[in-house]
Amino acid sequence: MNYGGLPEEFSKQDSSKIVILPVPYDGTSTWIKGADKGPAALIEASENMEIYDIETDSEVHTKGIFTAPFVKAERRPEKMVQKVYEQTKQYLKKNKFTVVIGGEHSVSIGTIKAHAEKYDELTIVQFDAHADMRDEYDGSQYNHACVMARVKEMGLPVMQIGIRSMSVEEREKIESDRVFYADRIIDNKSAFMYEMLNKLTPNVYITFDLDVFDPSVMPATGTPEPGGLGWYTILDILKSVFAKANVVGFDIVELCPVKYNKAPEFLAAKLTHQMLTFKFINHIE
Repeated sequence: MNYGGLPEEFSKQDSSKIVILPVPYDGTSTWIKGADKGPAALIEASENMEIYDIETDSEVHTKGIFTAPFVKAERRPEKMVQKVYEQTKQYLKKNKFTVVIGGEHSVSIGTIKAHAEKYDELTIVQFDAHADMRDEYDGSQYNHACVMARVKEMGLPVMQIGIRSMSVEEREKIESDRVFYADRIIDNKSAFMYEMLNKLTPNVYITFDLDVFDPSVMPATGTPEPGGLGWYTILDILKSVFAKANVVGFDIVELCPVKYNKAPEFLAAKLTHQMLTFKFINHIE
């Protein structure tokens, strides 16, 4: 298995500019289980995807996309986070553009830490239905509901996009001028884009929870929330972020495969491809 079903010419580690790091972890999710099956499902779907991009008349896979061995599952989330950190750091030292595929959202903590150690002036842009700002949840500070609280402890600025669910505790922790709620984006996307883009630092890391999409588009997540964003709205936002800042890495998390519906898996695979295209293909209008 490799992302895109690529021949060896475009999937060798040494010559590839891009690394896909799959992390099949689902140790702290509290409702619908199955995110540990997300990486394999995304990669399988990608093997049935056209790898030519119409808009840019390009094939980003020619930059080389190496699919790394799956990170071995750990029961304790803090151990998993450490493993992801170590493996991401290993690829960053080789100057690989590293993409982590989850797994639940807690897998992002380790890869964000590794990127933060390499890049200065780094903003974390979070696409998500949930604030994920709890200090602790279900007895763990590394629960998927605590991801952005751990990121804030790293001293990194956070931009939150598509939020539509949080606790009272989280309300006290968010920065109101850096949280962009889904309904307000839908009501006035141009105003949102102007404000959001002007708050970015030169370097950006994107952590992308698939539940930012409306469940009508992406039902296969552990905690689907109504009122989310659509495919083209998301692509417009992403395209603008990649054009404005230097995106140094990203992760895509919380794919929880549905047995009789492969469309969400294909969406996640296609989203990965679009984001790589936005990064490596320069002639996007």
